[in-house]
Amino acid sequence: MTASLIVLGSANTDYTVVVDRHPQPGETLLGGDVAVATGGKGANQALAAARAGAMPIFVGAVGDDAAGRAMLDALGAGGVDVSSTARLADAPTGVALITVSSDGENTIVVAPGANGRLDPDAVLATIAPLAGPETVLLSQLEVPLDVVQAAAHAVAGAGGRVVLNLSPARDIPAELLALCDPLVVNESEARAVGAASFVDAAGALDAARALGDRCRSVVITLGGDGAVWSDGAGGGHVAAPRVDVVDTTGAGDAFVGALSAELADGASLADAVTAGVRSGAAAVQWRGAQPPTG
Repeated sequence: MTASLIVLGSANTDYTVVVDRHPQPGETLLGGDVAVATGGKGANQALAAARAGAMPIFVGAVGDDAAGRAMLDALGAGGVDVSSTARLADAPTGVALITVSSDGENTIVVAPGANGRLDPDAVLATIAPLAGPETVLLSQLEVPLDVVQAAAHAVAGAGGRVVLNLSPARDIPAELLALCDPLVVNESEARAVGAASFVDAAGALDAARALGDRCRSVVITLGGDGAVWSDGAGGGHVAAPRVDVVDTTGAGDAFVGALSAELADGASLADAVTAGVRSGAAAVQWRGAQPPTG
């Protein structure tokens, strides 16, 4: 049986502290109490996709520890299939250390743990039987690049669609970039793959169109200004609703998860971006990377 949406990515325990402002190098600040929650870009995006109506299969790795069990419970309760998630005895579940300032902006440091132990051959053996012409693969770059490449080639080779969120930003091979449909980047990530700088949505759309020479389609997220998209058939800008920002952690993951859920359901890229913008706007209104339950 093939899958409509496979999410390949990281799963972390998030430790978050709220501060008045972010510290300068060498500076110590007092913050609020530590909040502990499940996170990781892959897990966040899988849950966002499930919240948007998809039934994603999560391919990733957690440690054989209490944090890993909590992660699998949270994903399963959120509607994500974790039967293909590896449990590793020789590595801890990944950890993200997050500070959130009073204006909602965040800084994040990730210790990959089990995420960094994913093996390309094992992932390929998991994904290849699930891949078909209707499959969408969503991945990010908090897992090893060779794992992402192996999965992308397997799904593309089966006629499926590859969505790559270039986060955290890094150099990727041209052959992987060419498979992206879409490549999803924010402003700084767009610059990392050679996009021209821009100051507004019109400039971002021009940058997306230029990147389209190297991949099948492109989406550039603009935070509070929404997102732009470009593919071979056209392009456009989707404005974001005005909301009160509490915490931007996970907003990009909510966007990408909802976008991928819509693509897996057969939506156009324009409609998928619209759904992503709505999801991202909702995500900044709660604390943490994943939505509150209930």
